[in-house]
Amino acid sequence: MVRRFILATVVTIALPGCLTAQSASRDLTPLTKSVFARWDSTTGPGCAVGVDRVGQPRYTRAFGEADLEYDIPNKPSTIFEAGSISKQFTAAATVLLALDGKLNLEDDVRKYVPELPKYERPITIRHLLNHTSGLRDWGEIAGLAGWPRETRVHTHDHVLDILSRQRALNYPPGDKYSYTNSGYNLLAIIVTRVSGQPFATFSRERLFKPLGLTSTQWRDDFRRVVKGRAQAYSRENGGQWELEMPFENVHGNGGLLTTVSDLLTWTAMLEHPTPTWKPLVDSMHVRGRLTNGDTISYALGLFISDYRGVHRVEHSGATAGYRAELLRFPGKGLAVAVLCNAANANPVLYASQLVDSLLPGLGPVAARPERPRPDSVTWKPNASELAAYAGTYYSPDVETTLEVSVTNGALTLFRRPAERITLHPASTDSFTGLEDRVWFTRDPSGRVTALHTAGSRAYDVVFERR
Repeated sequence: MVRRFILATVVTIALPGCLTAQSASRDLTPLTKSVFARWDSTTGPGCAVGVDRVGQPRYTRAFGEADLEYDIPNKPSTIFEAGSISKQFTAAATVLLALDGKLNLEDDVRKYVPELPKYERPITIRHLLNHTSGLRDWGEIAGLAGWPRETRVHTHDHVLDILSRQRALNYPPGDKYSYTNSGYNLLAIIVTRVSGQPFATFSRERLFKPLGLTSTQWRDDFRRVVKGRAQAYSRENGGQWELEMPFENVHGNGGLLTTVSDLLTWTAMLEHPTPTWKPLVDSMHVRGRLTNGDTISYALGLFISDYRGVHRVEHSGATAGYRAELLRFPGKGLAVAVLCNAANANPVLYASQLVDSLLPGLGPVAARPERPRPDSVTWKPNASELAAYAGTYYSPDVETTLEVSVTNGALTLFRRPAERITLHPASTDSFTGLEDRVWFTRDPSGRVTALHTAGSRAYDVVFERR
């Protein structure tokens, strides 16, 4: 099969900036072919890339296949899922309602979602937007129950049900930053309840249509046929490509179906808004502030930081087998969008490689801090010590029972219907093998009374011994 590429150009994008004439007029085809060489194939999935440069037509190109069953190639116009890039659109919808006077970003979330438990300190809408709510990630809780995302059709009803059962937060609202999808699912629910329209309808009428994002919609029903959509794939250890699609209806945290051109049109508006959009854009770029006064890099659906000494606004995304990156450099006249339909693609790396070649005046590459080496395990519990942990443990937060036993000299955790996980000693009363860490706590007499799990987005989930 002859490799089929489709290049698309549109009118010059009004990006204020200072790219040099040489870099601005450069033909990007050799560069993009080099960066995306591994995806230049008719036998696997790939990526689409879009670049806006000040004073130049938009550049788009695509690599790899959109559908391996029917040998359909990716095109610049191919629709991908954008993962967590979606969050900035959810943030924008929320801010629009605030500008309409229908809600306030400092409102208690329970004003709109009374299903949530009442915690010692209120969670505000801004906490949701900044990832400072302390809410556990609902997907991690679902995973503890044996149903990780993409293993059943989760809906917003599932999200509300899970969050309504969480007896604790990761920390008091506002005290820390921790990335969680829960907040952005709640924001989609709030927009629906306050506007009186489905979140997808509100987004279409107030954002997508006015901005000319003609290929953008929410995946609020995964069964809907979407013309021109790339299928998502993954493979293990170099094996055959397999479908890895997001078979779920939760959205707002992710679920945006879009193209590289629509993403560039959107980010160009954020870079250079008209007076109509400026209040929205100004609000979205306000970085979060913790209760101790520290400012974090996360604003409203946007990471704001520096890249090699240059100011950058960015967000990446990953859902099922889709991977994505969208970034721009305020005042520099450069924006890059990358969308891929392969789980092992790294669009953050690809976008950075393009930027390194296109943006003048970058500072040195920051050295990566070395990861501390794990201490060697010196705790080696004997058979009687392991037997002390055996028992049945239940968590109402997860609505799941875990059975712990000793099998062939090792501590084993059983979770219905048929999952058995070996727990490996790490330190006294602490093991690895489920989530990031499992540890046990005891009463004053020394009897083991609870099992705790810790993940990256759910810090301490307690299973009490029965």
